[in-house]
Amino acid sequence: MTSTLRSSWLLLPLLGFFGCNSSTRQPADLIVYNATVYTVDSAFSKAQAFAVQDGKFVGVGTAEEIRAKYQGKQEVDAQGQFIYPGFYDAHCHFYRYALGLRDADLVGTGSWKEVIQKLQQQRQQYPQAAWLTGRGWDQNDWANKQFPTKDTLDALFPNTPVFIIRVDGHAALVNQKALDLAGVTARTPISGGTITKNAAGQLTGLLVDNAVKLVAAKIPEPTAAEAETALLEAQKRCVAVGLTSMADAGLEKANVDRLDALQQQGKLKVRLYAMLAPTKENKEFYLKNGPVFKDRLTVCSFKVYADGALGSRGACLIHPYADRPKETGFLLSSVADFRSLAKELAASKFQMNTHAIGDSSNRLLLDIYGEALKGQKDRRWRIEHAQVVSGADIAKFGQYGIVPSVQPTHATSDMYWAGERLGANRLKTAYAFNDLRKQYGQVALGSDFPVEDINPLYGFHSAVARQDAKNYPAGGFQMENALSRPDALRGMTTWAAHAAFEDKQKGSIRPGMAADFVILKTDLLEAPKEQLRTAQVQQTWIAGERVFSVK
Repeated sequence: MTSTLRSSWLLLPLLGFFGCNSSTRQPADLIVYNATVYTVDSAFSKAQAFAVQDGKFVGVGTAEEIRAKYQGKQEVDAQGQFIYPGFYDAHCHFYRYALGLRDADLVGTGSWKEVIQKLQQQRQQYPQAAWLTGRGWDQNDWANKQFPTKDTLDALFPNTPVFIIRVDGHAALVNQKALDLAGVTARTPISGGTITKNAAGQLTGLLVDNAVKLVAAKIPEPTAAEAETALLEAQKRCVAVGLTSMADAGLEKANVDRLDALQQQGKLKVRLYAMLAPTKENKEFYLKNGPVFKDRLTVCSFKVYADGALGSRGACLIHPYADRPKETGFLLSSVADFRSLAKELAASKFQMNTHAIGDSSNRLLLDIYGEALKGQKDRRWRIEHAQVVSGADIAKFGQYGIVPSVQPTHATSDMYWAGERLGANRLKTAYAFNDLRKQYGQVALGSDFPVEDINPLYGFHSAVARQDAKNYPAGGFQMENALSRPDALRGMTTWAAHAAFEDKQKGSIRPGMAADFVILKTDLLEAPKEQLRTAQVQQTWIAGERVFSVK
């Protein structure tokens, strides 16, 4: 045998060994390594790497373990950064946020004069718009905390209808042109809302709760092209702050169909849990055809409004407002209507998710839930906001198996004036997120955007520090109801998914789950509290596809 043949013969076993070793590794579309991975699994374990195939996590462990088992088409070095499951906003208004991107941004305005200036700027920017719209004013932030009137709007915009909605979405100021177009007069009847009048019986332009709908219904709907452009722009902004899933609270069938179509076309990447408005059309279609569970769309709930908001005194309280001793707020529908709807949904496969702010509305709906569910504790019916709950009623969340779906930034936005509305004693059982968690075992965390900012890290900071953007107050607001950092992260990932019957599909980084994750430079579990709100998302991935990256 020649030396060349002998050398070739000796190499054959080695070639066979390496070929076999390579072929035994499983294919993976993506391997991410060199990271601190917070998996948010049942043990809240950490890892260093993971593999993704067909949009799902298939392996999680050390870099050595993952590389030994998987052959990746693409590998990403996370450069020692921190990875979390994709953030899930458990209560927002994504569709409304999108369509409102051309509205005048009135959030943070310090006076009525500043509101007017922003409206004038908006009019100059969109001179051909049929309506002048804006959102986000809050008279509680002004030196003069009285609600504004329409007088200035009438003088400046006599021929253009104006509709500007308060930050909570439960009150709006409109001008006379808008009132005329809607046919609203001092004699217009209203239930579950207020058409405000002055001492002389004249309309002030302020509409609260159900009265808002009288004028809002007259604002023209966007064209299909305009809606698509707005939704894709909204998506761009949401993924940039790490949102991969959102619960959109209160949609019509046409809205859901549009979102579904954009998802099917591959244009809308984000995953949506659509809560349906309890309209006749929605009930007739969905109760007959049943829930929808698709890869990026879940439709299995109806969003109900029990009352209004605390800031506009529409929240329904057991005892009168501390600053308005003759007012208790009001329900937006009759008790009989709530009870009938609960009975109807209890006989279906749908959840009932009810907006309840005041302690009276929370008590009423919790009791109605308990009656309708008859001991079924895993129907995951939800109270959205659960903002002011009497100490006598908090235990009902655990007793009836009701999911508390709360918004941490509401506490730190409202803390400046909530005591004026409620009084000191009642304030102690408001924004009681940790007490609610103890009862149900979980809390689903959202933002209610565009009422609050879209950034979920603001909510994380508010949940654990109970402070606002100014790190006020020192020591935190009612810290007995702060959440631990692990629980806050669970609330915006796996617990949010649980509240939507999606916890077997997403919310944690483990095999079989949707490969949605975010990469940050900040360790949210260890960083100083002052750094939480300013943490920046570096990358966002949905189903193993990078949908955002810092340039």
